[in-house]
Order: sequence, then structure tokens, then C-alpha cells
Amino acid sequence: MDHMDRTPHRTTAYRNTVLVVDDEPVNRMVLQGVLPDHIRVVSADSGEAALEAAAGDPRPDLILLDVMMPGMDGFDVLTRLRQTPATRDIPVILVTALMDEDSEQRGFALGAADYIHKPIRAAVVNARVQVQLEAKAARDMLDHNNQRLRHKVEHGAQALEKTQLQLLQAEKMASLGQLAAGVAHEINNPVGFVGSNLGTLTTYVGDLLALVDAYERAVSSLPDPTPFAEPAAQRRQLDFDFLREDILSLLRESVEGVDRVRRIVSDLKDYSHTSSTEWHWADLHHGLESTLNMARNQFKYHCTVVKEFGELPPVYCLGSQLNQVFMNLIVNAAQAIPDQGLITLRTGRKGDDAVWISVTDTGKGIPATDLQRVFEPFYTTKPVGQGTGLGLSLSWGIVERHHGHIEVSSEVGKGTTFTITLPIEPPPEATEA
Repeated sequence: MDHMDRTPHRTTAYRNTVLVVDDEPVNRMVLQGVLPDHIRVVSADSGEAALEAAAGDPRPDLILLDVMMPGMDGFDVLTRLRQTPATRDIPVILVTALMDEDSEQRGFALGAADYIHKPIRAAVVNARVQVQLEAKAARDMLDHNNQRLRHKVEHGAQALEKTQLQLLQAEKMASLGQLAAGVAHEINNPVGFVGSNLGTLTTYVGDLLALVDAYERAVSSLPDPTPFAEPAAQRRQLDFDFLREDILSLLRESVEGVDRVRRIVSDLKDYSHTSSTEWHWADLHHGLESTLNMARNQFKYHCTVVKEFGELPPVYCLGSQLNQVFMNLIVNAAQAIPDQGLITLRTGRKGDDAVWISVTDTGKGIPATDLQRVFEPFYTTKPVGQGTGLGLSLSWGIVERHHGHIEVSSEVGKGTTFTITLPIEPPPEATEA
């Protein structure tokens, strides 16, 4: 029966393990005797036992393999070793009494590292074993360093991608801030004089109607109103009472429209403030309101917004960047609702030093298979051309920069909730980043 032998237990630490394979016990004993004491020697008396030992524990650092063995010879064993992933990198020195060149070429072609010819000479064995062990140690160190380098490269690539996304976000917010400033400058002036003119026009119309009322009172006091029959007929034809009521209503609606434009411009400035890199104390409720006004077109026809705001203290933050997070979550919630639905915004405090904000929709929900990937860059469940997959990834990065965290829970067919938790005042290192 094939078997493997192991050296007796020693108290000294072994630096390497060498597997000696030979069907002759004397040859195994000789090879074991010439190897240094710091080498653990494992032996096998057949090809089958050699394959088992090579894949076992401890894994040998080197194999001394006899070529001429009954059954499975050394060439067959070497072939099998090179075909097995677990053993293909173990260096093999073939030990043989054959001196012909063809045998050596065959061995090297199969992947042998070196040859030792019988009879055994201790100096030759130790020299060649040492060379192969040192070469293997160098290869192992190179592999280890390559793995570390690969890990650093992958980590660096991820960090670079994250930085690029943050730069993209910063550039986007800066562009929005500049656009907001330009739009505000261009719109505020005409809106200002339109609003002023509407106010004056309202006064003028009131004066004209008062004058008409005075004329009507004067006509009604005359003993013979016949000369004024034609104006009276025209008054009825024009439905003057309706015109009187409607013109005042139109003026009120126009004034309200101008005020709405003013609020939109103000909200746009608040939403993407030009100094987006400056940390400041901000009212998150004000940011949510501004963002809702900016995103209204996304949900006004098919979503009802419910606000359940708690009491929030001012939060030290990058306000415009948090507004971008709110925008992403609100727009995603609106897009997740195919027909009619509900978007609920909730806020509250968490302990003494944190706040939370949640956005809940009654949309189609996110499958469990996608839930773990929603914050990955460029990952999106939307159809091609309808989403970049950057919104939630950027949101995650912004919240992380504030030393907060964002969580998601969802149930298919019922809806999704995103919850943001933020410190009221982040640690100093956050604001220095």
C-alpha cells in the first residue's frame, strides 16, 4: 500500500517543507539525511502518495521526485502536478539515474525546475535545493507584493472615481450657482417693474371703477334717465358686473404669479448657493421647502406631498450640497410612482447631536437584488437614456462627507424610504476636507 512518512517531531521551527518521493526506502533515507535540519521532510513511496502529499498540509515548498518508479513514474506525477491549480507552482527537482539528454529535455518540457543525478552527493543536493527554495521565496514575495500593489491600485482607482464624482458634483453645483445668480439678476429687474406696474394698475382700476360707480349713482338720481339708455344697454351687453369682478380677479392672480416668480428665483438662489464649498449653519426645513419648489414640475400632476416635520436645530453643513441630495431623493420618489401616489417628507432629532430626514414614496419599490447596489456609481434600474446612475452615488458621498449615513428600505409594490442621518455639528476634520 502506498504511504507517506513524516520526520519525527522537532522543537526547532522549520523554515521550509520538502517532499521526497522515491519507491526505495534507502533513497528516501539518504535524501532526508543530507537535507539541513531546518527543513521539514515529508516522504512518499509512490506517485499516488506524492500527489496526495503535494496537495496536503503542510504544502511542500519543493519536491524531490524520483523518475523511475513502478506504476506512475516521475514524468506522470510531474504532469499531474502541473495540471492541478493547487500544486502547479511547486518547484520539482527530478532525481534520476538516467543520464541521457532526451530524458532531461522531457523533464524540463514538463515543467521540472532542475535535475539531480544518482548517486546522491550531499553538496549538490543542498546547493540545488537551496537555489530552488530561495527562488520560490522570491516568487512568493513578488506575488505578495503584486497582490498588495493590485489592492492599492484598485483602492486608488475607487478613491479616484469617488474624487472625480465629488469634483463633478462640485462643478455642477458651482455652475448652478452661477446660473442662479445670472438668472436672478436678469429676472429680478423685469419682475420688479412688472410687480410695481401691477400694483399701480390695481390702484388705477380701482379708481376707474369708483368713477364708474359715481356716474351710475348720478344717473340713477336723475328724474329722466332716458338720455343714458344707450350706455345702460351697452353695460348689460358687456356684462359689466362680470367684467368688474373678473378684472379684479385677474389682477390678483397676476400679482400672485409675479410673487411666485420671485419665490422661484429666491429658491433657486438658496438651492444652489454660489459659495457651495463654505460650511455654514443652515435650516434644513428651509432647504427642503426650496427644493420642493424647484422640483414641483416633477410631481405636481401625479403626486401629493405630505410634510411631517419635527423640530430641527440649525445644522452645520454644506447647504447647497444637501439640497442636491434632497432633490435627488424627491425626484427619484416622483419617478418611482407611475400613476397617482404619495411622497412623504419627515424630519426629527436623533439624540442630542444628530437629526434625520426621510423621503418615502408609494411607488413600485426596489427588488431585493437591486437594493444592495443602489448607491454604486453608474448603477441604475431606469431604462437606458433615463438615468446616469450617479444621483444616489453622489448623494451617498455628500452624506458621508458630512459624517452622516443614508439608508434605504423598500418593498416591491408598496414603496421605498430613504433615511438620512446627519450630525448637528460634524467633527472638525469633516469641514477641513
